Amino acid sequence: MPRDKNSRKLRLARHIRVRKKLSGTPDRPRLCVFRSLRHIYAQVIDDVHGHTIAAVSSNEPDLKPASNVPKSEVAKIVGGVIATRAKAKGATTVVFDRAGYKYHGRVKSLAEGAREGGLLF
Repeated sequence: MPRDKNSRKLRLARHIRVRKKLSGTPDRPRLCVFRSLRHIYAQVIDDVHGHTIAAVSSNEPDLKPASNVPKSEVAKIVGGVIATRAKAKGATTVVFDRAGYKYHGRVKSLAEGAREGGLLF
C-alpha cells in the first residue's frame, strides 16, 4: 500500500506518537512549538494542571520583524522571548515538544534561542 503523501497527516501522526511519551509537569513543563507558513508560535505548558505558563508568537506587534528578516532569525528571537517569559514565571527546565516537525530550520532556531535565553532542555 502506498504511503500517504499528505504532510499534515504525517506530521500529526508523528505528533501523537511523540505525545504518548512526552508530558509536561509543574517542575518540568513542556515547550510546544507550532509552525505555520508565515509565523511561529511557542507555549510553555503544564500538562498536569492543563495551564499555559507562557506563550509567544512572531505575530505579536512588538515582535513583528521587518520584511527582509529571515524566518529562522525571527524564530530565534521568539525562542529568546519565550525563555525570558518562562523564567519570569519560574520555569527554568523544560521538555521540548517539536510537535511532529523535524528538528531543522525554524524549529531548531527557536530551540537554540530558548537555550541562549537560559532554558535548559
